[in-house]
Amino acid sequence: MRTIFLSLIFLGMSSFGFSQNSFFVNSDSISKRRVIGTSVGIGTFWSGSMIGLSQVWYSQVEKSPWHSFDDSKNWLQMDKAGHFYISHKITQFCRDKYVWAGLDNKTSTWIGAGISVGYQTTFEFLDAYSKEWGFSWSDVAANTLGTISYTAQSLIWEEERIIPKFSYSPTPYAAIRPEVLGSSFAESIMKDYNGQTYWLSFSPGTFFKDSKIPKWACISIGYSADAKIRGAENIYTDPNTNKVFEAKREFLLSLDIDFSKFNIKRPWLRALVKQFNYLKVPFPALILRGNRLTGSLLYF
Repeated sequence: MRTIFLSLIFLGMSSFGFSQNSFFVNSDSISKRRVIGTSVGIGTFWSGSMIGLSQVWYSQVEKSPWHSFDDSKNWLQMDKAGHFYISHKITQFCRDKYVWAGLDNKTSTWIGAGISVGYQTTFEFLDAYSKEWGFSWSDVAANTLGTISYTAQSLIWEEERIIPKFSYSPTPYAAIRPEVLGSSFAESIMKDYNGQTYWLSFSPGTFFKDSKIPKWACISIGYSADAKIRGAENIYTDPNTNKVFEAKREFLLSLDIDFSKFNIKRPWLRALVKQFNYLKVPFPALILRGNRLTGSLLYF
């Protein structure tokens, strides 16, 4: 839930920061004003979000001494996919802001990576003092992989060729345990892992110079869960109907569009489109659920 919430915040921050007329062109040289403004903005968001969540989220849970917690087997690792996604996004967001301020790509990328790891690790220390949770090494691993995913691409290719994306579609499972999976659309998009899908989209045209495939035309590989009602258990019996649900992993293959590869002439629009490029476009999809292969004419 926290991961999706932060993802939406960063998407919003990204679009706002680049949509202002005075911000749509990267500086040709280091702009102290932009560097200071970017650093203060990120620092304010970092400290403000921690204080806010401490008051709203962590104040309602029972405290305990520092401890670790192994949740690596919960939710079929869907929450880890979320950690990977937001860490990649934070790194990209911060890197772009410092490039906009005039820093070179390498320096900006390493700054973005440091902020991503530091920001996400701060949450783990807050979790470490919560009795219900704890410091999760598997979360740290997912955060690190997400950060590396963007950092490596930026340093090697100076562009993003493999893009993590997110999509959501309501499911009937939320109604079975609304207190856990959400009692409304707004809650379910953050809580119901069955409706969430995480993707990795890439265009073969970006890897082969002589390819006739347009660079905006992507293949997308997705991961989701089905009938996952309880975190650590794959078999769940609905006490109201006695219906038995068996959780299964879902692997998907679909098409996608990389809007950042379009020749958009207006800099502010190009920057805005890039940020929303982290949401998957609905397309037909093949779905491997357990041992059964199915399809969807339009998968959200």
